Amino acid sequence: MDKAFDRGILVVAFAVGTFHLLNVSGLFVLSTRDIRIFHLMMMLVLLFLASPSAKRYADSAVDKLSRVALIAISIASSVYLMSRWKDIAFSGGETVPMDAWVGVVVIALVLEAARRGVGLVLAIICVVFFTYPFYSPYLPGILQGRGYSLTRMSEFLTTTSQGVFGIPLGVSSTYIILFSIYGAFLSNFGAGDFFFKLANRATKNMRAAGAKTAVLFSTLLGMISGSAAGNVAVTGTLTIPMMKREGYQPHQAGAIEAVVSTGGQIMPPVMGAAAFIMAEVVGTPYANIMKAALVPALLFFASLLFVVHLQAGKSGLVPAPPAREDDEPLWLVLVKGGQFIIPFATLIAMMLNGFSPFKASFYSILILLGCHIVWTRRIDRSLVAKSAKAVTEGAKAVVPIAIACAAAGIIAGTLGITGLGSKISGLIVSASGGVVFIALLLTMLTAIILGMGLPTTAAYLVLATVVAPALAKMGIPLLTAHLFVFFYGCVSTITPPVALASYVAAGIAGADINRVGWTAFAYGITSFILPFMFVFGPGLMLSGSLPGIAGAILSGGIGVVGIAMAVVGYARAPLSPIMRLLAGASGMALLYQGWLSDVAGLAGLGVIWVTTRPTEQAGGAATPKKKEA
Repeated sequence: MDKAFDRGILVVAFAVGTFHLLNVSGLFVLSTRDIRIFHLMMMLVLLFLASPSAKRYADSAVDKLSRVALIAISIASSVYLMSRWKDIAFSGGETVPMDAWVGVVVIALVLEAARRGVGLVLAIICVVFFTYPFYSPYLPGILQGRGYSLTRMSEFLTTTSQGVFGIPLGVSSTYIILFSIYGAFLSNFGAGDFFFKLANRATKNMRAAGAKTAVLFSTLLGMISGSAAGNVAVTGTLTIPMMKREGYQPHQAGAIEAVVSTGGQIMPPVMGAAAFIMAEVVGTPYANIMKAALVPALLFFASLLFVVHLQAGKSGLVPAPPAREDDEPLWLVLVKGGQFIIPFATLIAMMLNGFSPFKASFYSILILLGCHIVWTRRIDRSLVAKSAKAVTEGAKAVVPIAIACAAAGIIAGTLGITGLGSKISGLIVSASGGVVFIALLLTMLTAIILGMGLPTTAAYLVLATVVAPALAKMGIPLLTAHLFVFFYGCVSTITPPVALASYVAAGIAGADINRVGWTAFAYGITSFILPFMFVFGPGLMLSGSLPGIAGAILSGGIGVVGIAMAVVGYARAPLSPIMRLLAGASGMALLYQGWLSDVAGLAGLGVIWVTTRPTEQAGGAATPKKKEA
């Protein structure tokens, strides 16, 4: 039975991946509702094939039979919905009792899938929201509602486009699965090796070359994966040992990799899955999301580059001699990597010229295959095998995201039918006293707490439906509000006590989990400050006049240097606690858009520069005697 499940996973994953590729190619065209129902059905089948009810029951016959039963129920209920949705739509929403009961089954399947594939936290949140209409008549004050029956709720959530089959699942069945397959194609055809070589050559002979390679490598790879823990697992096995050999302490190496892998989710052009959902929810082209996130993402990575550089200076690390296999010149690496550069550049150009992201990713896959054939000068079984593997892996990677999207549809639908969303927005506005900064602070805390127990996509989906409308209600532009909660949903993966990216990195580095988590939190502190700055300084989102944008970028670039000094406690020499506070305050002043704050920030950094003197460095990477906190 285990072998049958494993084979079933491969067959179903390849089938669903191929289906979506054929659909976006235009070889056959289905309605939006049919695609969403089919997509959820296949994701449920994949999840129940792969996930037992609990780890301790994984080998029991009862559990395996129950998984088969859940798969059969998933298929049957989905086929029923596909056969009924047109009649319901054409009749103006007229349903029969069976529609409601099938809807209850679908909702139950989604909740169970969320528990198995995403986590108990999301399932509980969904249950709390779904059952709100049943207990709302008994609640006091603003939370009181008139209530709805189970049949009315199930019909609304499964026969309309405002529930399970709403925008989040629609994004999963178009943007996310195509980009997941695209990332798998790049990975299987060797883009990861090319990016590593490129980053390694770019940092050759620099101090902290290994750490800077990790930053650049994870930045490049993060643009095609958009998963913090996934980035750590893929890149950390290469970069963390490299940083440890260079002289970084294990917890430092793990923290650097955790932070930079988290940043991959906010780095255009291919951000995390939540960014595609944001484009649909906000109602703006994805190119606008890329434009708004570009400068904050670059400042985030710049801050980490300065952190690793200053940490190397504080620890007395010196450039290590390059290995013999690293003698290949940069231009030759670029020539050999042209088969990846051309498709990637085409992807960006097409999205900037108005192509939908999923169309652009599809054509980029075709160009990647064509370039691979030109570069290798052959068409063989390896090409077919790699392509099939990429389609399968890409589809499998979407399963938890698709389930999270369907579960978020339950929350969004409940908020819509009951009016709970506007009530929660009113509570946030009331709790903040109408002060934007306090509202942002409350939102940040909510986002981080939610993100600790949820993947980034699930956290953003909940925040986008519950919290972001409150910020928009207070006058913050809708895109800015959504990008604000998106940032904190991302950085929750490096926020203790639950920091998933830090946990993975700690395992690879062989370091204490909590030490890696708190070090990563410190190294990534810029990412906690930036959202506030781009809310109050739209120049960081490339909005406003050209001089204002240029000034914001320049002062922001200097500002992250000050924050890096404060985090590491080092400039040209170790800094005293007072100087570290001054460096941090100066950095934040420079990040804040305004000439007065810029002058104050520059003055603060000037004081630090004048009052510090370069110190003699320790012997080198091989003899790092200092233990860093």
